[in-house]
Amino acid sequence: MSFLNAEEPNVVDLIVDFGLELLWHPSLGMELGDNATRIFTDCATGARPLDIFVLEGTVIRGPDGSGSMDMFAGRPMLEWVTELSAAASIVVAIGDCACWGGIPAAAPNPSDSTGLQFHKRERGGFLGPHWRSKSGLPVINIPGCPAHPDWITQILVALATGRAGDIALDDLHRPQTFFKTFTQTGCTRVQFFEYKQSTLTFGEGTRTGCLFYEFGCRGPMTHSPCNRILWNRQSSKTRAGMPCLGCTEPEFPFFDLAKDTVFKTQKVSGAIPKEVPEGADHITYMAHAAAARIAAPQWSKEDMFVV
Repeated sequence: MSFLNAEEPNVVDLIVDFGLELLWHPSLGMELGDNATRIFTDCATGARPLDIFVLEGTVIRGPDGSGSMDMFAGRPMLEWVTELSAAASIVVAIGDCACWGGIPAAAPNPSDSTGLQFHKRERGGFLGPHWRSKSGLPVINIPGCPAHPDWITQILVALATGRAGDIALDDLHRPQTFFKTFTQTGCTRVQFFEYKQSTLTFGEGTRTGCLFYEFGCRGPMTHSPCNRILWNRQSSKTRAGMPCLGCTEPEFPFFDLAKDTVFKTQKVSGAIPKEVPEGADHITYMAHAAAARIAAPQWSKEDMFVV
């Protein structure tokens, strides 16, 4: 559904301007029942060329590897995934569930859910760590819960126009053009983070304080462009006063949603964050934080917006 909200380019642009033929989509596909199944079968058998296979949703293997917990078009979905992945020139996983299992794969994972080529951060998933598509590429992961619609359409345009070789992937098979920077990049609270000033209550929007120190914001550790490519061209979680949940990282949901782990920074001795920004160590970080608090100007401790 996120895909339908794309703007640059939008779904119509994909078809009209870039010449993509959308074979089937659960919301846009005109075919139902046997007619839809015929499309899937023709693609799986090679009777109909399949350039890009896009999967949203976890691969459910339960019970006992049969996949029968998730039936689709008369068969376990995992059978369709196996055949369509083998037939496609390129395979793209959309959203956390397809990339690495997402919420369904959180412990105890009764459905035996996994991602296409990762299970959380571990390589393998459903297709296996060494799997490659007909074009020689691994599964291209576009994570998020949900994935931003423009991330999806921009990558699809690049793939459909023969520029797959221009898409550099990171170790988790994410396009670096989107996932090299951090969610914190462009956050309107970054000046408060710099001077280690925390907000103490929800609902303050961008008025004062950083959400990292008390409310579990994962912006400094999460790779995404959420504050560069805004949602609805207007905002983001952190700009609206909502902590980043780290939903583009394989460990999401973090701590398997254990009690007192959501919207709460996990600390050692009640003061030191268990997790610090990527690339930092705890000793260096605490020294920097202490110096930053001492150097913090008065404005960083005040409400910056006056009505």
